[in-house]
Order: sequence, then C-alpha cells, then structure tokens
Amino acid sequence: MKFLVTGAAGFIGFHVVQRLCEQGHDVIGIDNLNDYYDVNLKLARLNGLKKYPLFAFTKLDLADREGIAQLFSQEKFDRVIHLAAQAGVRYSIDNPMAYADSNLVGHLTILEGCRHNNVQHLVYASSSSVYGLNSKVPFSTSDTVDHPISLYAATKKSNELMSHTYSHLYNIPTTGLRFFTVYGPWGRPDMALFKFTKAMMNGESIDVYNNGNMRRDFTYIDDIVEGIIRIQDIIPQKNNDWSVEDSSAATSSAPYKIFNIGNGNPVKLLDFIQSLENSLGITANKNLMPMQLGDVYQTYADVDDLFSVTKYKPSMGVEKGVAEFVKWYKNFYQ
Repeated sequence: MKFLVTGAAGFIGFHVVQRLCEQGHDVIGIDNLNDYYDVNLKLARLNGLKKYPLFAFTKLDLADREGIAQLFSQEKFDRVIHLAAQAGVRYSIDNPMAYADSNLVGHLTILEGCRHNNVQHLVYASSSSVYGLNSKVPFSTSDTVDHPISLYAATKKSNELMSHTYSHLYNIPTTGLRFFTVYGPWGRPDMALFKFTKAMMNGESIDVYNNGNMRRDFTYIDDIVEGIIRIQDIIPQKNNDWSVEDSSAATSSAPYKIFNIGNGNPVKLLDFIQSLENSLGITANKNLMPMQLGDVYQTYADVDDLFSVTKYKPSMGVEKGVAEFVKWYKNFYQ
C-alpha cells in the first residue's frame, strides 16, 4: 500500500517509516523540520531512511493548506499515519500559538486530505496528557477526559473530537492513539531521559521535579511502533447499536476508535534515574525541585483494549530499554 507518515523526521515517525518500508509499503514522509529541538538530529534520522528505496521525503508544513491538499490529490494514499505535532507540555506554556498552528490547523488539513481522497484509515497521535486531572488509575479510554491541564493536552483532546466529527460526517475511519511517555534510541532531546543522559555525561546535575515522586508509564519505542503497525490494519467500523449513554467514549456509531499505548507498568521517576545511573556507571547529582506547571503526578495505561484487538502488550522493561538508549546515545554523539 501507499502510506503518508507525517512527522517522518521525528522520533516515532522515523521508526514507523522504517517498519513500513521493511514490510514492502511505499511511504511518503513529510516534516517541516522546525527548530523546536536540534534540526541536525532530524536530518540524521532522514539520512538513515535514505537506504529505503520505497521512501520519499517532502519538506512540508501541516498548516500549509494548499500544499497538503495538493500532496493528497497527487499521491492518493491508501492510509495515513499522522504523527506530526508541536510536542511538549512545558513548551506549550510559553508558546501557545505554535500549538494552534501545528496541532489544530495541521490536524484539520490532514482530515480534509483524507475526506477528499478516500483514505482507508487515518491513525493519529493523541497523548496520555489528555487524562489531565484524572486520578483514577489505570487510565482507561472509557474515562472522561474533559479536564486537561496544559494547552498541549487540550489540542490532543481537540484532535480526538475533530476526528470523531469527520468519522461521523464523512464515514472516514479514524483511530487515535494515546501514547504514554515514549523513550528509546533516536529519542527527543527535550525529554527527560535524553536531558538526564547528556547532563550526567557532562558532569552536570539534573533537575528532578516533584522531588522525584512522580510515576510514569515509560514505553519503549519498539513497543509503540509494534502497536501502531498492528492498529493501522484494524480499521474501525460503524456500530449502529452504540449510544452515548450506554457505551464507551472510546468508540462510536461512527468508524472511530481510541486506544492507549503504554507499558501498563508505571515506574517511579527516581527508579528510572537509577536505571540510567546503572547503564552509565555514573551517580547523578540531583536537584530536587517542586512540581512544574502542566505536569501530572502519574500516568498509567490500561492496555486491555489494545491487547484484545492486536494480541500485543508492550513488554520492554526500563532497565533494558534505558540501556539500549544509552548505547545509541554514546554511539551517536561520541
């Protein structure tokens, strides 16, 4: 088949393109290569994808309505995996407009492309951050998610709502995936594991928020990609027996579905740092700090629904996963 992967130079997109090409699919990747983090890392990822003759890259911004419309019209994609977005909870506090352009306008241009070009299935990135002030754990896709605590989270919830609208109005099958703290080789420099590794190897201290008393459902990149690849083959169907009052919010009468993709095993931040210390052979000098605005205390995914349809549960433990990241980091930067 022919796939569009948005955010192809990004952390998850890079790995997804590799898997699709290895399966023999044609893949068009787009990315605007913005400078939210080191562009050289994005270019290095793209350089690594050059070995796949089935992959072609186009530099394109999601907010470019005409450019996106023309791309869809020319390429006639069978399926779309939409991973591009302005990422980061903390960045959204200071740069809100970037999230309106990429995450709201950008998502709409993708929906419009799917609408006008008979795309079989749109799979898109949501986030565990949509659970916001929810305190019941594990987080279930049947839970209400109406109280986000960052603009980033609000845009991801908006993406789910926009997708449902297009599924309902135009019968476009859409699947939203709520990712839980993805980490691993080729990861993002703005995320904790990358920042901690860089600081510790440079002999610098690390900032540990909420005194390290947060828990995160750290999910290794290979587990995330396996979930995406399996889910894109499972196309949501209309369900005329569904009702708002009696059914899960993760489904609909429209061809619409929401899944969590997480490890299902939250780890205390200090234990995660311990795994990093073990891999590096360095004891971190920790600056214990208060909770940051927009952060949540705990993420914990209920992945039973994902397992029931894909027969796959994420399995990589943090000790081994962190070690794989450290091996990549040393090789790439040294």
